[in-house]
Amino acid sequence: MDDETTDDLARFDAVGLADLIRHGDLSPVEAVQATINRIEALDGELNAVIHRQFDKALDLAASPDLPDGPFRGVPMLIKDLWSEEAGQPHHCGVQALKDAKLTSTIDSNLVKRYREAGFINVGRTNTPELGLVATTEPLAYGPSRNPWNTDYGTGGSSGGSAAAVASGMVPAANASDGGGSIRIPAAMCGLVGLKPSRGRISMGPVKEEWGVSVQHVVCHTMRDCAGILDATAIPFLGDGVVAPDHGRPYSDRLAGEPARLRIGLLVDHPMTGVHPDCADAARRTATLLEGLGHEIVDAHPPALNQLEDLSWAFNVNWGVGAVLSLEHLGGQLGRTVTEDDVEPGTWLLAQMGVGHSASDYAKAQGLMATFRRNMASWWEDGFDLLVTPTTAQPPPLLGELTPTDDDPLRASKRSMPFAAFTSPFNTTGQPAISLPLGSSEGLPAGVQIVAAYGREDILIAVGSQLEAEVRWSDTRAPIHA
Repeated sequence: MDDETTDDLARFDAVGLADLIRHGDLSPVEAVQATINRIEALDGELNAVIHRQFDKALDLAASPDLPDGPFRGVPMLIKDLWSEEAGQPHHCGVQALKDAKLTSTIDSNLVKRYREAGFINVGRTNTPELGLVATTEPLAYGPSRNPWNTDYGTGGSSGGSAAAVASGMVPAANASDGGGSIRIPAAMCGLVGLKPSRGRISMGPVKEEWGVSVQHVVCHTMRDCAGILDATAIPFLGDGVVAPDHGRPYSDRLAGEPARLRIGLLVDHPMTGVHPDCADAARRTATLLEGLGHEIVDAHPPALNQLEDLSWAFNVNWGVGAVLSLEHLGGQLGRTVTEDDVEPGTWLLAQMGVGHSASDYAKAQGLMATFRRNMASWWEDGFDLLVTPTTAQPPPLLGELTPTDDDPLRASKRSMPFAAFTSPFNTTGQPAISLPLGSSEGLPAGVQIVAAYGREDILIAVGSQLEAEVRWSDTRAPIHA
């Protein structure tokens, strides 16, 4: 292929690339080599791809053993956090693991699904240490920079993946979400970011499904969001939670128009306040949905008015999770983890977790369960969707969310406005999607739409309606292949 055509590949989504390959207009080797060229040209400025496996990717692209799945030959990137790949680095933003040159010995279940689908992994993307904060600025690998303006952050914890996709390195990249870590970077980088329902994607064999964390991708188009979910939302034996199927295959939801939906709108937050640009994006989206024939009601679940108990419970869960992460880290290193092995904020968060009693943890789980049931009743009582800003604030400048010597927990505390609208739905396990429907001083701002548990099909149908109206993927970041 000539250089001009190769450059044009950066505009194709994963479904489009797969079609080119399937019809013989592009070979897997050409697709991978073009991706390598884009990463080498762009990543010096963005710092999105921290581990490169170009030779392995080219070998697989040329191999007759490349699986003949729906995305055969399409390059992708894996976030360097939960999705492990045997023989590849797995550092989770931790300097001690980087120093130890740790490589994984297993394939995560989701990586197996990507491989079965025919994706070719070309590398791993940057993430904050253990994925704990809403900015991707780990000491181990340095900050990822926003392709819309490199003075600003990409969000976290899937910020490396978001920077790579927004700049056109790959059409889609693996991402994960324990408090907003798919949706926040999607919002800050102008992408589609779906957090699936709890139990939709297998988290094995190391992680489990009955937690706040899930995985999927960040991408440009609804058809990639739907098609990749179809290829990966296939449970494994032993999965602890398997979300109910509604409206599968999801790709079939792209063309059809949903029946008239009753949609609530929430643009305020009792604990953080909301930037006017973020609130306006949600209001404009509600107006668009009303124009598409849906009913918009200025209403939201009453449980979202009383978040103090949930905030306490979520923080207990987060702190205890940090303790478990450090214990796992110790097992990887083969020794006890010390304060020098991790960033100060991570260490203090874990120390707070150690300070919680078993009864604290049990009480937190009970409060989260009560919140989940109270929230579910609002959808059961006649609402189909809820529209909110994805984040309460626009993208921050690099350095605004990082810890300081005087305030090691500064990153966690300053992450709160960015996770204020997202984290409740990690607690409930409901599917929620961030769509690139707003802006603030030249930077993207996202709008979140939330459905009842298990109803990704409605989100995909409505997201497709909005995409047809706005055509957001026509507009790309200033730094783009």
